[in-house]
Amino acid sequence: MHKIYKVIVGAVGALVLAAAGGTAFAQKTQLLVYTALETDQLKAYADSFNKSEPNIELKWVRDSTGVITAKVLAEKANPQADVIMGVAATSMMVFDQQGLLLPYKPKGFEKLTRKYSDPKPVPAWVGMDAWGATVCFNVVEAAKRGIPRPESWKDLTKAVYKGQITMPAPPSSGTGFLDATAWLQLWGEKEGWKYMDALHENIAQYTHSGSKPCRQSGAGEFVVGISFEYRAQQVKKSGAPVMLVFPSEGLGWDIEATGIVKTTKKLEAAKKLLDWIASKEANELYAGWWQVVAMPGIAKPQPNIPDNYEQLMVKNDFAWAAKNRDRILTEWQKRYAAKTEK
Repeated sequence: MHKIYKVIVGAVGALVLAAAGGTAFAQKTQLLVYTALETDQLKAYADSFNKSEPNIELKWVRDSTGVITAKVLAEKANPQADVIMGVAATSMMVFDQQGLLLPYKPKGFEKLTRKYSDPKPVPAWVGMDAWGATVCFNVVEAAKRGIPRPESWKDLTKAVYKGQITMPAPPSSGTGFLDATAWLQLWGEKEGWKYMDALHENIAQYTHSGSKPCRQSGAGEFVVGISFEYRAQQVKKSGAPVMLVFPSEGLGWDIEATGIVKTTKKLEAAKKLLDWIASKEANELYAGWWQVVAMPGIAKPQPNIPDNYEQLMVKNDFAWAAKNRDRILTEWQKRYAAKTEK
């Protein structure tokens, strides 16, 4: 009887200990996050978030903006993601129009620059940072071939650049889309398409990635790569002989933004991720890579990026770009798809 009593007491004690320490054994909440963030940023973001929320695991599905946008829209009837993070505001607007996002005002939202998030009182998406066009110019290859440094977008239509330019394809790349919509807004649609027709004559290849053209330029495959400032910085830091060029007419740009998918079954965890997105800690992390971040007073000068970078960004009608996205991409495909990489 005494032995049986000991066994029972031991078993009950084990159960009590397990209940008391339940949090130690609790499974992490896993958030499925669709993202177009750069692959070399994902770990840093997850590590920072997990300092405050160690019991939430971010499971990334990463691809270029156009691919993520198409995936979200294709899954409209049965959404898979819990959160969409670091995707272009022009795509987030499309998702919002389709009723796919759950509005949520994160903690500290009032501290963010209002124009970099959804303008509704309770935002469907929250801005992180702005990224914009930058041209990578390989000075070594250019000298070998007698090719001058471009100063403007229109310079790139000159015959001397024929076959020496790569740029991202707007259907798959958010950087390519911000380029195309900037040109259409800068010069009007008629002149904007006329410009892209002339540029197309000099394009060697349209890539599926906004980063790839700058990498190609850095490697000397092509003299000119139309890309964006973060990737241009990274290529230059790696020692590649590139010069960063900011065309005089102005720079296309978009906002990296985050929103909660309406159908998520993990709403509390998703809200905590949005709270982190809007936090000072997160914005300080963005500022390590971007010249323009959502929280004022956090950004700092970046090497090789002009101090007035924000002023170089074109006046951008995001609502127009989102509304006309399908039409613009259809027209672009019809005109230029033949040179897109396979």
